[in-house]
Amino acid sequence: MAVLYYLTAAGKEAVSARDGESKLPLEYRRLLGLIQAEGHIDVIRGRLRRFSDLLIDEWLKELEELKMVESALPGKNEDVTFTGRRPPPLPPLADEDSKRLAKTTVVAATQLRSGSFLADERIANLPPVAKAPGETVILLVEDDPDQAALGELRLTMAGYQVRTVDRSKALSRVLREEARPDLLLLDVMLPDGNGFDILAQLRGLPAFATLPIVLLTVKAELGDIRNGLALGADGYITKPYSKNQLAEVIGRVLKQS
Repeated sequence: MAVLYYLTAAGKEAVSARDGESKLPLEYRRLLGLIQAEGHIDVIRGRLRRFSDLLIDEWLKELEELKMVESALPGKNEDVTFTGRRPPPLPPLADEDSKRLAKTTVVAATQLRSGSFLADERIANLPPVAKAPGETVILLVEDDPDQAALGELRLTMAGYQVRTVDRSKALSRVLREEARPDLLLLDVMLPDGNGFDILAQLRGLPAFATLPIVLLTVKAELGDIRNGLALGADGYITKPYSKNQLAEVIGRVLKQS
């Protein structure tokens, strides 16, 4: 059941304390900081995908017992739109999480020399897609006609169904009006938007907070990789790439053979 969490006075006081001053365990401080920005259960699960849903739910119950959070039924979901919008800022990372992200970024940069990286901790807590590749829908967001045609061809060769859009405006329309895809393959540099911003906005929307998303981009600097991982990418593929790389990443994210 969808639930919205919000902070009590005690929770707000705990969030305002600095890392070194707080007596709360990191698990609680991490959740409280996140609830301060986004309190929907699906958004929380999407942001903390390296932890299981069961563990997150138990931590939230503990925080309710401590009178630091309360829960209520959510209202109407926000419409999906990207053009002209900036995503809400994420709460600052705790020191331990910041160090962990820095280490993961270095590992990702090393692996991207071969063309792809998987966020294994996030993927571990994604449910498997109980479909054959031929029934699996990949939504490709790519504005370059040649790259779009190449991506469609390789996805089709790998056995997937493909839908393609070339603008963030078109992406928002498809996500509003059509069935949710099984995976979003997202370019970063779009003429009417930025893939990182789109990723951040989707991770803040309950309907798409846990949608498998793989970035497909020429951007492979440490800062770009760190940004993608911090915003919740499940995979990262750099151009140029091959059909086998694409199929392997998608198959492992969706946990298909």
